[in-house]
Amino acid sequence: MKRIILAAIAVMAFGFTNAQQTRFGVKGGLNLTSFAGGNYYDSKSLVGFQVGGFAEIKIIERLAIQPEVLFSTQGAKQEVGMTDFDTKLNYINVPVLAKFYITKQFTVEAGPQIGFLVSAKNNGNDAKDGFKSVDTGFNFGAGYNFTENVSVGLRYTVGLSNIADYDIDSTEEYLDSPKKQCFSFDFSL
Repeated sequence: MKRIILAAIAVMAFGFTNAQQTRFGVKGGLNLTSFAGGNYYDSKSLVGFQVGGFAEIKIIERLAIQPEVLFSTQGAKQEVGMTDFDTKLNYINVPVLAKFYITKQFTVEAGPQIGFLVSAKNNGNDAKDGFKSVDTGFNFGAGYNFTENVSVGLRYTVGLSNIADYDIDSTEEYLDSPKKQCFSFDFSL
């Protein structure tokens, strides 16, 4: 975990010192999230939102590094017996993406993400003790730039770490532990 953070800081510092151009902006959008693994194999998607800011640091003409800080509402819906059971998680997510310009308008992006749990609710009741305070994931996405400052994007985040607060002793337990999945559609200015 510390290595990921240090690598992200090093990439950002290198980008700031060698950047041809840096652009700052705000973004917001919708999330469609669910959990996979553990007791969540039958979970259904929950709609949320995200809002935050970013810095796009051009490294070369067609490549940029884009660190972001986003407040993101995520979760999943399950049917337990005859009752719907909603799990709502709020995170501060910090993705660091490599953004490649295929054309001036069309981009693809990928990179790691670390998330810090702000709050957790199960059917409106506090459940923060049942979830880990830090989450990791990896993002894949694409975007379209209408102008230099206005764009839309579609991103998929696959969870890499167990979100439930219990220890894992084997590879099988890790593979079966609950992880987040998130599709997001965002608008950037």
